[in-house]
Amino acid sequence: MPYASADAHVHFALHPDHHPAVIATTTGPTADAARSHLHDHGFRSTGPTTMVLARIDLEEPHYTAQAAEQLQQLGFTTEIDPALQEEIDTEWTWANYPMPWCTREEIREVGAEAQRIHDDIAEGRLVIHLHAHDGHTTVAVGSYTTGVRRHVHLHGENHLRQKTDIAFGTEAEAVSEFHRLYSVAVRPGPAPLTDLEQAVRRLLAGTTPSTAEETSAPSAEPPVAELGEHEAFLAALFDEDCQWERYRPSDETTIASHESLTVRAEFDHEARHRTDVAWTVAEYDGPVGERLWHATLTAGTPVPLIHTILQHLDAPPLTTADHPDDVLHEAAWHPASHPARTTWAAPGGTMVFESTPHAVADRWTLYGGEDLDRAAWTIRLSAGVPHDLLAQLAETAADLFPSPTRPAPRLLPAPISRLPAAVPARHFRGR
Repeated sequence: MPYASADAHVHFALHPDHHPAVIATTTGPTADAARSHLHDHGFRSTGPTTMVLARIDLEEPHYTAQAAEQLQQLGFTTEIDPALQEEIDTEWTWANYPMPWCTREEIREVGAEAQRIHDDIAEGRLVIHLHAHDGHTTVAVGSYTTGVRRHVHLHGENHLRQKTDIAFGTEAEAVSEFHRLYSVAVRPGPAPLTDLEQAVRRLLAGTTPSTAEETSAPSAEPPVAELGEHEAFLAALFDEDCQWERYRPSDETTIASHESLTVRAEFDHEARHRTDVAWTVAEYDGPVGERLWHATLTAGTPVPLIHTILQHLDAPPLTTADHPDDVLHEAAWHPASHPARTTWAAPGGTMVFESTPHAVADRWTLYGGEDLDRAAWTIRLSAGVPHDLLAQLAETAADLFPSPTRPAPRLLPAPISRLPAAVPARHFRGR
């Protein structure tokens, strides 16, 4: 259809309450034409001059960039907030994607299909008859009400929901097969909305959670290091502990070498984004020996966890510890087994300790943030890392997010060396 002349300004910015959703603010004589184009890209009106893009695949920055480019080609004036531009420029990855063989574009295609299914259900084009839980995820059976009438089985939630390959000619056939597959687990109607689906629908409706909902939500925020905390910790390391020597091969890098010549920690002063590696730590089998193991820590990693690693390397305990899951079990972290890995999730779901027993580079991963699919910080440890260090990391992580069974947090391991006390961590909500 023809549109009016392009005489409008569109400003894009991250939604203040739900990252990475995007708010588009339109002004100018032909703002309605710009809004029509934005609607074609998934934006929905929430006010006279505002529209919101909120997706269950968390790809809002990517699709915002596409919308802005098209508007520019049509002659509209667009402006992208710097924080949103950083999200657009960052190719993030899912922390726990169950199909690791997929490329980034294939992952985006899977998410786009899940988004289409979500929209079809939300807008009444796909009616869900029954749902069930197959032991791993939610499954459902439904029928399309528009176009060529189709009857489908669905598998998965949020960005992973897909149609199965089975084709059904009638609703009765689809429902009968669903009953056969899932038996007593079958429940009527659609499954309850996931937390993400609820948040997306609230945003698209232009509403926010009620005060009662906000006060009933967990008040603890996941710990994330603020800008400058790592720098302060590094400075204290050299100022207060003479067992570490400083080398500055460039303006961007500082190397901390232990007096034993078997431990090396490299700090990148330019690391800023949550996916940037700020620390690389390694231990060697003697001053000129082979590397035993290594770890990387991103820019938002809480300082107490960095302290734990360096403290262990400075003065390892005399006795070895058991497997870290003993500590996590005591702290009431929730275990879950997957075909290729085992995870332990903190109460409240803001931190995860993961073991991938067949991996070499990333044998162990500890990550956290308000949205674990886009972790605010990540620690990756290779095969060969001592179990006593893993147990100490698990202890520190459990103390950072105490559960009712561990009400008294102990933010740092008991001092066993002259390493400086960790800089007190200031918290903000990460994604």
